Amino acid sequence: MINTNALREAERYCALGIGILFLVLGIVGFIPAFVSIPGTDVSFVPAQDAHNAYAAGFGYVFGLFPTNFLHNLVHCTVGLLGITSYLTHHGARQFNRIFFVAYVVISIMGLLPFAKTFFGLMPLFGYNVILNAASALAAAYYGIVIPAKLAGEPVSDNI
Repeated sequence: MINTNALREAERYCALGIGILFLVLGIVGFIPAFVSIPGTDVSFVPAQDAHNAYAAGFGYVFGLFPTNFLHNLVHCTVGLLGITSYLTHHGARQFNRIFFVAYVVISIMGLLPFAKTFFGLMPLFGYNVILNAASALAAAYYGIVIPAKLAGEPVSDNI
């Protein structure tokens, strides 16, 4: 017998976990102590020294994830959406499904040479591809597979 309340809570906690992860990454991206540019001793490119929007705040969070100011704002927004969607299981399910679709596309864009900077706006390459793909897979499981189990239907009917 499937415990439906536990599965619904799992959907909600996935949205909450993704929300917290992305909010933390977004906030940390604004803190110079956690951002670096490999091969230099500067933390990030200051906005006044940047020649375009992409270069403003460019650096690597924890030395791994390429980011800039716009990318940090997007992470904070996605994080807040995930945290607020935790309030209801319908909201969490919708967040997980939309997040899955959007972040699979973003992961694929990070692999393409002409789109890996989101057309000059924010970096999607490097470890961002792995982070985005892994979080998209988690959202797919909790937004598509778990609801199919709850309904007792095949996953293909739930897409």
